[in-house]
Amino acid sequence: MSRPGARTLGILGVCLVLLGAGVFAGVRWARDWQGSVTLLANWSGAERDQFEEHVIEPFEEKYRIDVVYQGSSALSQVLAADIAAGNPPDVAVLPGPGELLAYAAEGRLHPLDGLFDAGHYDRFWAPEVTVPGQDAHTYWLPVKTGLKSMVWYAGQPPTAASANRPGRWCLGMESGATSGWPGTDWVEDILLQQAGPRVYEEWANGRLPWTDDAVRRAWTTWADLVGAGAGADVEQALTTGFGADCAPDRLEHQGSFRAGHWQRAGGDYVHFSEVVPGPGPDAGAWEVSGDLAALLDPTPQAEQLIRYLADPGTELPEYTANKAAAADGERSATERGIGAVLREPGRARCWDASDAMPRTTRDAFHQAVLRLFAAPDGLDERLAELERLRKPQDLPVCGAD
Repeated sequence: MSRPGARTLGILGVCLVLLGAGVFAGVRWARDWQGSVTLLANWSGAERDQFEEHVIEPFEEKYRIDVVYQGSSALSQVLAADIAAGNPPDVAVLPGPGELLAYAAEGRLHPLDGLFDAGHYDRFWAPEVTVPGQDAHTYWLPVKTGLKSMVWYAGQPPTAASANRPGRWCLGMESGATSGWPGTDWVEDILLQQAGPRVYEEWANGRLPWTDDAVRRAWTTWADLVGAGAGADVEQALTTGFGADCAPDRLEHQGSFRAGHWQRAGGDYVHFSEVVPGPGPDAGAWEVSGDLAALLDPTPQAEQLIRYLADPGTELPEYTANKAAAADGERSATERGIGAVLREPGRARCWDASDAMPRTTRDAFHQAVLRLFAAPDGLDERLAELERLRKPQDLPVCGAD
C-alpha cells in the first residue's frame, strides 16, 4: 500500500507534466503555426528518424504546419481500419500502387493534378490512372524508390554456374506482418527475367493465370535455387529476418536498401539476369519498388505537404525518382549507379508485382511462398489457391520512358 504523502506527490508530478505539455502546445501554436496534417507510413526506427530529420522538421519549420506522424508495420490494416471508422489520415504513404488503385476506384483518393510538375517524373512513377466512372488522374507520388533485380556479393562476381549451387544463397523470410515478401521477390524476378516484361505485366495485372506454364516455371526455378523443403535450412530461413547480415561467401537476392551492408563487406552487385537459370530473350528489365504518397483528405495543409514532397530541393530518404532533383554527387559509385537506373529514361523497369496486386492477392502470395518453401510438393495447391483470387485490373506495371 502506498503512503498518502507519496500518492499526493505522484498526483502533483502528473499535474506538472500535463501543465508543461499544455504550456508547450500553447507556445507552439502562439508561434503562428498554420494547422496540422496527419501522415501515415510504415517507417520506423532509423528510417523514421531520417525521414523526420530531413523531411518533416524542415517542412514544419518552413510552413509552420505541424505533421502528426503515425508509423505502423501493419500499415494496410491500420489504414483500412481508419477508413472504416471515418477517420483516415490526410496523407498516406503505401508501398506500391496496387492497394492505392483499389482506394482510387472506391473514390477514397483525391487527384494530385496541379500539385506538382508531372514532367519531373517518368510516367511509370506517377502515371495518370483511369478508374471506372472517372477521368484519368494522377493519384500518387513516389516519395522513396528502391531498385531490385540485384544479386549482392563479395569477392568474385557470381556466374550462373557458381550461383546455382546448394547453400550459396543468404535467405531471410521473416518480416513481421509482411513475412514472405522476400520470397515473392524471387518468384517475380525469375518470371521477369525468364518471360520478359510483357508477360510479367499481364500476370501482375491478373490477366495471366497463376497456373500458366511461365508462372509455374518461375516457382519451380525458385524452389530449386534456394533448396525449398530442405529441413533445418528452411526452418532457419523462415525465422531469420530479411535484414540479417549475410556471410561474405554467400549471395543475396535483395534490393538497394542492402547497399550499406554489402559495401561494408567490400561487395557489389550484378543484375539478376546474369545468374538466373534460363533467362529469356527479353531478360534485363529491373524490378523496382516505391513508397507512394496519396491524398485522402485535401486540406490546404495536406496539399502543401504533397507539394513539398515533390519539390526537387526536398531531401527525400534514400533514392528519389524526381529527375529535377540534384545529382547524387556525394554518394558512392554503387549508389550513383542505383540512382541512375531508377531515374534515367530508357531503362526497362517493372513494379514489384506483389505491390501492384490487390491487397488480398498480395497477402495470399506472401503466405503461399512461405508454405511452398517448407513443402515444395504443394505447388499445385498453392497455385490453385492464388488462381481463385485472381482479379483483372489495369495498372501501368512496366515502363521504359
